[in-house]
Amino acid sequence: MIQKKVCMVGVQGTGKTSMVKRFVHSIFTERYHSTVGVKLDRKVVAVGGVEVTLLLWDIEGRSEENEVPASYTRGAHAVLYVADGTRRTTFEQLRSLRALVRATVGDVPSLVALNKADLAGEWALTRDDEAALPGAGLPHVRTSAKTGAGVDDAFHWIATEVLRVGAARS
Repeated sequence: MIQKKVCMVGVQGTGKTSMVKRFVHSIFTERYHSTVGVKLDRKVVAVGGVEVTLLLWDIEGRSEENEVPASYTRGAHAVLYVADGTRRTTFEQLRSLRALVRATVGDVPSLVALNKADLAGEWALTRDDEAALPGAGLPHVRTSAKTGAGVDDAFHWIATEVLRVGAARS
C-alpha cells in the first residue's frame, strides 16, 4: 500500500478542516472549530488503477502569533495551501506560508485551494490574483467545502502528482 503525507496549510478560518471533512466523510457543518495543533485523517484514492492512501495532516491555522511547526510538515509528500477567496489577506499570506513550508519540505507538489467559492458575491480576489499563481509555480483550483465543488478535484490532483513525482524519482 502506498501512503503519502499531505499537509493542509493556511491562515485561520480558511476552511482547511471543512475541506478534509468534505473529502473524507462527505459532510459539511456551519459550526466553526479551530484546529489546535494537528488533526490527522486518511482516505484511499485510486489513481490510474493504483491505490494510494493520503495521510491528511490538517495543521492549525497560522496567525500572527504562531508559525507552521516544521515538526508537522517534515516528511510531507505534498502541500495543499488553502486561502479564503472572500478574505484577501489569506491569499496575500500564501507567499510567506509557502516559504516557511518549503524551508522544511523542499519542492514537493503543491496546490492552492481558493476556498469558499460558493460565496461568489463576496469574492475578494481578482482574475489577476489568480492568474499570478501558476507563474509562481502554484496551480490552483476554486473550491467550496460547503457544496463540495472542486474539493475532490484538489485532492485527486495531489494524489496524481505525488505518484508522478514518486515514479520519476524511482
